[in-house]
Amino acid sequence: MKYKFLAALAFTGFLFTSCDEDKNKTMAEDADTALVVDEFDYQVAQFADIKVLRYQIPGFEDLTLKEQKLVYYLTQAGMEGRDIMWAQNYRHNLAIRHALENVYTTYAGDKSGDDWSNFETYLKRVWFSNGIHHHYSNAKLKPGFSKEYLTMLLKETVTTLEGEALDVIFNDKDAKKVNLSKDADIVKESAINFYGPDVTTADVEKYYDAIKVDSKEPIEIGLNTRLVKIDGKLVEEVYKSGGLYGEAIDKIIMWLEKAQGVAENEKQGVTLGLLIDYYKSGSLDTWDDYCISWATSTEGNIDWINGFIEVYNDPKGYKGSYETVVQIKDFDMSKKMAALSKDAQWFEDNSPLMAEHKKKEVKGVSYKTVIVAGEAGDASPSTPIGVNLPNNNWIRQTHGSKSVSLGNIINAYSNAGGSGRLAEFAHDEEEIVLEKEYGGLADKLHTALHEVVGHASGQINEGVGTPKETLKRYKSTIEEGRADLFGLYYLMDPKLQELGLVEDWKKTGTAAYDGYIRNGMIGQLVRLELGDDVEEAHMVNRQWVSAWSYERGLEEGVIEKVTRDGKTYYDIKDYVKLRAIFGELLKETQRITSEGDYEAGKNLVEDYGVKVDQKLHKEVLDRNSKFKSPPYSGFVNPMLVPKMDADRNITGFNVEQPKSFESQMLDYAKNYGNLK
Repeated sequence: MKYKFLAALAFTGFLFTSCDEDKNKTMAEDADTALVVDEFDYQVAQFADIKVLRYQIPGFEDLTLKEQKLVYYLTQAGMEGRDIMWAQNYRHNLAIRHALENVYTTYAGDKSGDDWSNFETYLKRVWFSNGIHHHYSNAKLKPGFSKEYLTMLLKETVTTLEGEALDVIFNDKDAKKVNLSKDADIVKESAINFYGPDVTTADVEKYYDAIKVDSKEPIEIGLNTRLVKIDGKLVEEVYKSGGLYGEAIDKIIMWLEKAQGVAENEKQGVTLGLLIDYYKSGSLDTWDDYCISWATSTEGNIDWINGFIEVYNDPKGYKGSYETVVQIKDFDMSKKMAALSKDAQWFEDNSPLMAEHKKKEVKGVSYKTVIVAGEAGDASPSTPIGVNLPNNNWIRQTHGSKSVSLGNIINAYSNAGGSGRLAEFAHDEEEIVLEKEYGGLADKLHTALHEVVGHASGQINEGVGTPKETLKRYKSTIEEGRADLFGLYYLMDPKLQELGLVEDWKKTGTAAYDGYIRNGMIGQLVRLELGDDVEEAHMVNRQWVSAWSYERGLEEGVIEKVTRDGKTYYDIKDYVKLRAIFGELLKETQRITSEGDYEAGKNLVEDYGVKVDQKLHKEVLDRNSKFKSPPYSGFVNPMLVPKMDADRNITGFNVEQPKSFESQMLDYAKNYGNLK
């Protein structure tokens, strides 16, 4: 699971994440927010609703040459699988990308008009989203040029793109990468390429319901396959060497074998060996063996995430998206945050969960702040800021998990400049002052609490299926909301000050609550087109948490809806009671998860998390229109360039920044284009 950054908007006051969900899950980026700014140029490009940033790799130069080689080999392994994410996102993505890139690099005609400018913007958006669907809203990107214009470009550059792959850019087909509408056939009406185009939701449910797995130690069925119909029969195409995406996977294996040769210790080498075996065989039993070894491999300065991991892009929650993150340990920040993992059992024991839903023993939760050295697949260009893995619940309960905060990514967001939205959407000056002084710390702590104690908390009742089986399409948003609520409950607790994590727990908690409600009720609406429902799992969870809490406290006036000069604000009147409400909702959300109560989960999400007050939405969009900073951000990766001696032996590395977003995307296409 990942906590995903959804674009630094200052009025939020929160790092919105994708627990690698949020990938989650964002960092406040208002110019007025108190930030430590350095002289490094974090800005790369800005287009449409996107801002592209760059990050540094502090501490890389302090690693030994062997450790630097390990980092390099792991980043190369990750990049070799980049095309897999494109292919997974949509069946025509690679054909479209190849055609658009050829036009971009070879067209010699007139580039002075709006059509060419709009073509460039469209290509950049496609690059950023790893395909033709928006990386966050899942809606198909709309080109600002005509089919006739693109056809002319294709002809002029002798580029082939025809049939459905050409038509789909301009028509209404495959309009949503992931369609979770309650009345939709969520498999057939989702463009995601985890299933054949003629496979239905009923097909998927029947197929996987028939597979019997160990009830106590279940494999993640379907995680690394594409389910298709061949001659009317459902068949799984396995991602492995010699199988689906085998050309890219063979390159991944090659670099992983090099990495294994420079492993820091024996356990790390064994873990890499299991990952190699998994890619060769496609065996999910081997994947579990790898996840156990990885979760318990805690020594060394280098770590990684690599595989088909997060299932948010699958409407049924089976299929993992390809993702890699290579990490260097940040020793100072990891030491500061170790208190959370050390006291994980205290947080569990003192939570408002029902006694039967609490874990008797919270196993092996490690929390570290890390320095990212490279990302690919589902983690790039849009990146998580926090990750908690592995996802298989029985492994987490029995062997533990790793939670990491991506420190240099958060720092880059913080230093990337601001948008001025805080003053517009905050209710009063006191709220603004608290956000400036305490919002950044509240963000970091919420990420840590969400990942370390939130996702690690609670247990499923004996005999109840996994949330994927019981909660179905609502599994992801319920889980992200549950982790958010766990963090919110403890953000207003003196325990944080006792652990030395804050100097003033009340003010930090107040800033956290203000930011969460402000974003959940108002702020995140700027990411939606007028008339749209909320669909992305993390946005849905923030809305249902906020809206349910607002309604629950109406009678006692816990949160007041204020209209002033035609503008809407939400003002928290009683933070103690709001904490109790968060605790009540956390208890119910855990009950839903533990008991597999599909109807209660469905009602919670559909009643509070999906529909948008259109009058309020229009007002928010109008108020936001004066701000030019885009609502979404992502990154180019620094480049590790080997230095060689006369015998072609690596003697060191230079860390170089790409010249531009476009140059890095074209470089990736040239050097890591392993799929057609």
